[in-house]
Formats: sequence, C-alpha cells, structure tokens
Amino acid sequence: MKKSSKAASPAAPATGHGLSDAQLEALLSCRLEDPHHLLGMHSDDNGPLLRVFDPHATSVAADFGHGPEELSKVHPDGLFILSRPADKAKEINYELISGYGSTSVRRHDPYSFAPTLSSFDLHLINTADHRRLYDVLGARLHEVKGVKGVRCVLWAPNAARVSVIGNFNSWDGRRHMMRKLIGSLGLWELFIPGLATGEYYKFEIRTAAGQVIHKQDPLALACELRPGTSAIISDLSKIRWNDDEWMTARAASEPLKSPVSIYEVHLGSWGGPGVSSRPGEFPGYRELGRALARYCRDQGFTHIELMPITEHPFDLSWGYQTTGYFAPTSRFGTPEDFAWFVDHLHQNGIGVILDWVPAHFPTDEFALGKFDGSSLYEHDNPEEGYHPDWNTYIFNYGRAEVANFLLASALFWLKEYHIDGLRVDAVASMLYRDYSRENGAWRPNIHGGRENYEAIAFMRRLNEVCHGEAPGCMVIAEESTAFAKVSRPVYDGGLGYTMKWNMGWMHDTLKYFGIDPVFRKYHQNQVTFSLVYAFHENFCLPLSHDEVVHGKGSLINRMPGDTWQKFANLRCLYAYMFAHPGKKLLFMGAEIAQWHEWNSHTSLDWATLRNEMHAGIHKLTAALNAVYKAEPALYTEDFSHDGFAWIDCADWEKSIISFQRIATDGTPLVCICNLTPEPRRNYRLGLPAAGNWKVLLDTDEGRFGGSGHCAHQKSVQAVATPEHGLPASGVMDLPPLSVLWLKRA
Repeated sequence: MKKSSKAASPAAPATGHGLSDAQLEALLSCRLEDPHHLLGMHSDDNGPLLRVFDPHATSVAADFGHGPEELSKVHPDGLFILSRPADKAKEINYELISGYGSTSVRRHDPYSFAPTLSSFDLHLINTADHRRLYDVLGARLHEVKGVKGVRCVLWAPNAARVSVIGNFNSWDGRRHMMRKLIGSLGLWELFIPGLATGEYYKFEIRTAAGQVIHKQDPLALACELRPGTSAIISDLSKIRWNDDEWMTARAASEPLKSPVSIYEVHLGSWGGPGVSSRPGEFPGYRELGRALARYCRDQGFTHIELMPITEHPFDLSWGYQTTGYFAPTSRFGTPEDFAWFVDHLHQNGIGVILDWVPAHFPTDEFALGKFDGSSLYEHDNPEEGYHPDWNTYIFNYGRAEVANFLLASALFWLKEYHIDGLRVDAVASMLYRDYSRENGAWRPNIHGGRENYEAIAFMRRLNEVCHGEAPGCMVIAEESTAFAKVSRPVYDGGLGYTMKWNMGWMHDTLKYFGIDPVFRKYHQNQVTFSLVYAFHENFCLPLSHDEVVHGKGSLINRMPGDTWQKFANLRCLYAYMFAHPGKKLLFMGAEIAQWHEWNSHTSLDWATLRNEMHAGIHKLTAALNAVYKAEPALYTEDFSHDGFAWIDCADWEKSIISFQRIATDGTPLVCICNLTPEPRRNYRLGLPAAGNWKVLLDTDEGRFGGSGHCAHQKSVQAVATPEHGLPASGVMDLPPLSVLWLKRA
C-alpha cells in the first residue's frame, strides 16, 4: 500500500507554497491519501497559510469575516495560497469565493473540517457489527457546527486514492479528494459543505496498480435511471409514515400462526386495473400502490411480494442482478415514492415482501465487482467467487465487512422502509460450494466437503438479527435442496429462516396436474407424497414466476384436456393448494388464467377477464382467500402434524383424496378432491363428527366457470356410521374435476 504523503514528505519546503516537490507532484497528479494534510489552513515558519487546489478556478478569495482576501495563484494547474499574519492564527473559520470566468461560487472549504465519524461508529465498523451501516457509509446529509452539507464515507481499503465526483465539481477527481482515516480498516471520508439532495455523484478510485475507475456508491439511497449509473444524494428523513397501527400490530404478530396469502408481482409488467398503459414508460410507485392496494384488498391477498426492486441495470434480469442494495429502483420513482407505496399498502391492510439477492451480484464495471481494484466484495478465486450460470460474482461471506454490508441491507429494508419480509433468492447456491459446478471446478471447505460454512454462518446471523430487530417480519428462503433445518431456529442447529419455499411440492403437484386424468390413478403418490415431509420445515407453497417462463407455458396451458377441463383442473389445483398445509404464494396472472407465458415487457392480459371462464378463476381466487382467512383450520397449524389428518388417500382407482385441516382449538375443515372428470354420486366419506356439514366451497360452482353439477348440495348430513377410521360418515355427490371444502355447521 502506498505510504501517506505526510510520511513521505521531506522536512524542508522547496518553494513558497510550503510544499516539497514530492508533495506538490502528489497533489497535482491526484495521488494523495491525506489531502487535508496539504490543503486548508496550516501553519509554517512564516505563520498561517491557506492552500486551495481548484484546477477550474480563475480566482480564489477567502472571507474570514472581515471581507474577501485574495489568494495568490502559485501554480498554473490551480494551486492558490494565502499567507496571513501570525496574530490571525486562531481565525480558522472562513468561506471561499471561487471565480469561474464570469461566475463565482461562495462555499466553505471541505478541507477545513475534521473527520466527522464518531469513535463509536468507527468501533462498530472496525468490528463489522454496525447494523445501521447505511447511516454512516455512503453520501449522507450532515451538519457540522451549523454548516450543512454531505458526508461521504467509502470502504475501499486497497485504493491508493479516492475522490467524490459529480456535477458539482465537473466530474473532476482532483477537486474533492477524500482522506483515508487513521485507525479505520480502509475507510475514506470527506465532508462537502453546501452539497444537497438531488446531486448526482460517483466515487473515483485510483487503484494500487494506478488504474483510475469510477464506481457507484455501494450504499447509495437512489440511483439515476438506467443506462445512467450515478448515485443520487437523498434524504429519507423527510419521509412521513402513517402506518403506526400496522407496524405495532406487526411487532406483536405471529406469522406462522396467521393467514399468509402472497401475490407475487413484477411491477413493470403487472399493468392491472387502475394503471395507465404508456408504451416505453414505467408506471409510478404511487400509481401502482393505489392500484395494487385496491386489487389485493378485493382479491383477498394478505401480502404482495415484489420481484427485486433493488436497483439493477438490466431490465431482463427482473432485478435479480442487483447493483443497489440500499436503493429502490428509479424506474418507478424516488425513494419517497416507494415509501409512499409501502405506507399505502399497509394502510389498506396489505403486507409487503421484497425479493432480496445476497447470493451474487453482477460484473458491471461501475458496481461492486473489483471495487477498489481488488476482489473486495467477492472471492478472489473464480472457483469460489464466480457464478458460471449467471455470469455474476459471489459474495465473500467469510469477510466480516461484506457480511456486515449484507446484514445492514436486510435491516435497512425491514426498518427504514417498513418492509414486512424478505424472500432470499437462490439460497441453495449459497449453501453449496459445488452448486452448478463440474468436478474439479470448485474449492472444498476446510473439511473437504461441499457445504459453504461461511455462507451458513452469515445466514444464521442474518436471521437471528432480523427476527430480533424487526419483530413480526418474515425471512423466507428460496431453497431447492434437502438441506436440513432451513426454517428451524439457530439454537436448534437450523438456519433460522421463518419459512422455506416448498419446491418439492410445487414440482410434484404441477407434474401430477399435468397428467391426463385417465392416467392419474397410477400417479396418486405424486399428489400425496408432500405430506410425508410437510412438517419437516415451515413451508410456503409457491406457484411462482419461475413456473411460467422459459418455455414452461402458463399454468392454464399446462393443464390437460379440452378448454373446460383445463379450467376445471386449474380450479382444483388452487383449491387443493389453499387447503394443503403451508402458506400460499401465487404469481400475478395465475389468478386470471392468462393463456400466454409471462413476458416482462408486456402487461398481463387483463382482457381475458371479459371471458366468463377466466372471470370464474378470478372469482375463485377471491373466494379461496376469503374462506382461507376466515377459517383458522387452514392456517393456525400449518407446520404441525396436529393441523392435518388424512381421511382417505388410498382411493387411487377414482383419483379421490380427502383430508382434514385442524385449527389450534380442534375445529376441523374437510377437503375432498375429485381429480377426474367423472362425477361421483352417493360417495360415502368418513367425517370427524355426526351432524350437518356446510359446503364452504365448491370449485364446480357456475360462478367459478364450473358445471354447477351439484349446485343443489349446500350441505352434507353425517351420521354416526364409522368410515375411514372416523366416528361418522356422510354421503355426498362429488362434481367432476372439483374440490369441496366442508365445515360442521
């Protein structure tokens, strides 16, 4: 690492400006680790001396409160000095008046301010345990002794020099060089007086190898719209929240015991009712917030899950290649607009979950990769630090500062933007060192195994801290392997996630429902097997965007049979899903049975709702959500054997399955699935008790697009005749390709 200018300078100055040749060369060539040592007010043998380096200025004056005093230009590249009498040594407060041709700018001198980070902040940063890292790193509004400006702090331990550049200094790295803080592990700092919100900026870094690179602020609160890559100075303190009631209730909530029905949304292509369509333009957060709040309330969803809205450069990545871990994408508006979006949804009773991507980050030159010329955020070995599938870098979770950065990002969204949950993307790729790698192309752990111990330790800490500091929040793992205890507490040897996506259920269930009903009797185990492991984890059942892209087709098109059967099968799938143990997630477009595969460049095909079959699916989704939220049997014991009991899973000849969902207080709800087009008359089924059982839901109702085959059947009378190991039974008609939900009246 390059030694500081102070340490390298000779004792005797070579010229009248008080600098040695080495110091002058370092200043003019912008190669300083401590510009404050040379610039600003200093004392030499001749008394107080003010130095200002401004290559763009034609003149510079200083005002110490007695009127302007002109500085002498002592070097053509822009070095100005002012010698003052010895009795003026205590006058250290001044403003500069810099002339730029016909204009002048009055400002405080950035090099007249002492370091602004507190010793406590430095301690937390040095120990990699600053959970509000976003308050002190990056460019943040700050005030020093009544002077307002922006404090810029950057972690770049291997940089030879760092500057702040932007419109305010003509993007010239010579004008706002930062100092490397003594006693920190690679922090650079500069307070720039007069800087305010709305300014575009970047960091200019000279690497140890001498290369000059421009980097976006890793802790930027806002970024310019792509293809621009500058950060924008923002002030979140002006955001006003009106969701106190929601946040208080969230802190006291138990998500695992509550109804959770998630509507997964890609903001850029939703285009739902109330959103105007403007080709080539994105809708705004506020417009989307109003429309989504109304839509989700009407449809009965409890939460929305946003595909990543963390800033990203490439639309087709859908947000999964993040460059701004603290910045909501500017595609839809400002940070204030996004906060309004969340606040409005909360006021309408809708929670907000974000997809969050700590597994990898893109290789774009302006972003985190090779940040200070070294592998700072990523592993330096491609066998550990590079994802061949996604052409991305992998975070170095074993580096404490990197883990702290990611942890602070998670807390930032949960606490500063009131986000109710994070869905952590690609957890499997974090867990295994050999993920998607050929033999010999990965580096084993210290015990020769494939598990990534550093990533596991990071995730455990992440979940402990998030659940501790944001009570009631959810942290949900998208994890596709059989890794044990993903959603079990850390103290029990688990990873500590609130829930895990049940990818096995999704795969088996979609495969089963894609089979012609004639042959389903040979595959009944595919639709029942999930109950063998249903309570090993706290599962969320996802029918996500991943199932309607890359040639897989839409859900309705994956159903077998003619048009009527396709819709009937889809109705069965949804009703079976909502009755199955686990929280629910449905990707946008599924609730209207969109025919074509999802395309992120076009809005959903809302015109399909003019067709009664599509409108029927839409009505069914709302009905499922309504009954689901009203019946504790469907959600209070999602993760316990106490909440589920088979009635009959062995009637494979008729492709009928039946089971109970049981509430914490013992109240049962019965679900019967007839998964063939053959209606079953006078079907006897065991029931938990004699008496009248009301039909809460019949997916074959005419209003849902069904045949109305059993519209007359409003209830089932159970008698004390044992069947299927239960003390009572009832005779009922099962409509073709249908699901019935029964509850004792």
